[in-house]
Amino acid sequence: MATVLVTGANRGIGLQLCKQLAERGDAVIAVCREASDELSELDVRLIDGIDVSSGTAVETLRQELDGQPIDVLINNAGILRRDTFGDIDYDIMTEQYRVNTLGPLRVTEALADNLHEGSKVAIVSSRVGSIEDNGSGGNYGYRASKAAVNMIGTNLKHELLPRGIAVALLHPGLVATDMTGGSGIAPADSARGLIERVDELTLENTGGFWHAEGYTLPW
Repeated sequence: MATVLVTGANRGIGLQLCKQLAERGDAVIAVCREASDELSELDVRLIDGIDVSSGTAVETLRQELDGQPIDVLINNAGILRRDTFGDIDYDIMTEQYRVNTLGPLRVTEALADNLHEGSKVAIVSSRVGSIEDNGSGGNYGYRASKAAVNMIGTNLKHELLPRGIAVALLHPGLVATDMTGGSGIAPADSARGLIERVDELTLENTGGFWHAEGYTLPW
């Protein structure tokens, strides 16, 4: 049984990650801003009121978990705000950067002492953060925030490797959630694939960028 912390746990992919991990017997710490009824019904440790873009909130999380070993940290919290060239709201673009890019770094740094040799850190990134794979453009804020978090994850690979901690950047697929407007695969299917990728993560393949289905993605 592993102790797994999931951010953005209240709905969508995060909720399904918590559900499936708890069902297989892992001890789940579900972190979110505001708990949903579905999350509250799960057999998990719930820590709400945590906005990953807030230093104060993440410090509260650090204090709450002081001394608690974490085997797997899944940085799942994220937001999507669509934009187009000529009509970009730069405050909203910055908000995506604070949540999608700095959030995983802030949480991982705050909980670094909870991680140990053999722990794993997963960051739910996105294929749209791939520069090589960008064939359509658009969504400047979201794309840029995900490209930047890929660099964060690569830095963390180097930072944590000496401690025996592996890092993965994971694309969940196009998932039918509130964030995507209901288009894509079921969150349960995406979560299943993400869990498989985390299970396969080792020090030998640390730092990779994978699709939830198991194949590597270009940077």
